[in-house]
Amino acid sequence: MAIFKKTAAIFLRISISIILLIFLFKQVEGKAVFGIIKNADKLLLSLSFFLTFFIYLLCFFRWKMLLDTVGVNSPLGRLISAFAGGIFFNLFLPSTIGGDFVRSADLSTQTKKTKEVVATVILDRLSGFIGLAAVALLALFWGRKLIQDKIIIQSIFAVTAVLISILLVLFNKAVYSKINRLLYSPDSGKIRAAIESIHQEMHNLRNHKRVVLRNLFLSFIVQAISPLSVYIISLSLGLKLNIAYFFIFLPIVGVVTLLPVSLGGLGLRDAATIYFFAKAGIGKDLSFAMSLLSFFFIAVYAVIAGIIYVSTLHFRRV
Repeated sequence: MAIFKKTAAIFLRISISIILLIFLFKQVEGKAVFGIIKNADKLLLSLSFFLTFFIYLLCFFRWKMLLDTVGVNSPLGRLISAFAGGIFFNLFLPSTIGGDFVRSADLSTQTKKTKEVVATVILDRLSGFIGLAAVALLALFWGRKLIQDKIIIQSIFAVTAVLISILLVLFNKAVYSKINRLLYSPDSGKIRAAIESIHQEMHNLRNHKRVVLRNLFLSFIVQAISPLSVYIISLSLGLKLNIAYFFIFLPIVGVVTLLPVSLGGLGLRDAATIYFFAKAGIGKDLSFAMSLLSFFFIAVYAVIAGIIYVSTLHFRRV
């Protein structure tokens, strides 16, 4: 029954992605989109492809930094395998949270330190969101003369407000206690104890200020390189647009793709990209081509990560 539900969920996300793509292709000239992609500057695309790899590399070391801090010692190859599994399953499980669950479960099985591993994964994802919000806010200030649209401004401040709320719940004991009492259930039992244990583990990491600051710095760099990578894709397509737009729009697009309704954000990412870049006067064909190329790079690395994950399965079992 469980397998059926998982299969049905994956099929549903694939169906939604296909429906969204069909809808989008009706809004653009299909031949024009593929013509734009075909004529793209291959050297610039290669540079963007390399930057995408560099982002994954930084994300890996950001997570490893947290693992070392909480005392989760595991061979480098084992960590790479768990991280690769997370990248691969991000395409099929609900948003990036699904991939986080895979790497948490995979490494917890080997290290027997479930609460520590889960705490690092949550904090790793959270630091990424902090970096994303920071980049978006700085870009909004930088390009304030370019952006007069209230929806853009409200979206960025809404993301920031949600992030601040999450930080308060996780790192302010008074707020956490109130939320905990509010959500109290007499049947929670071991689940409640596990959540409290993980929360305490995350709370303890506040004492490692240098690690936290380094982690946040890496997150900021990651979230700054990501729009830069897409900007280079746009240059390869012959698009000349102020780079500030990419640092303002793409963090919002990134939040939209977190919604667990499509395959790796395919369809959602494209629709959001077309919508926001239209506000900068960019045509649907160019925006769609740019978004498809960006997703293609992500998919290629996901496949490579899947090969790494599957090829090490035997050794993990041993």
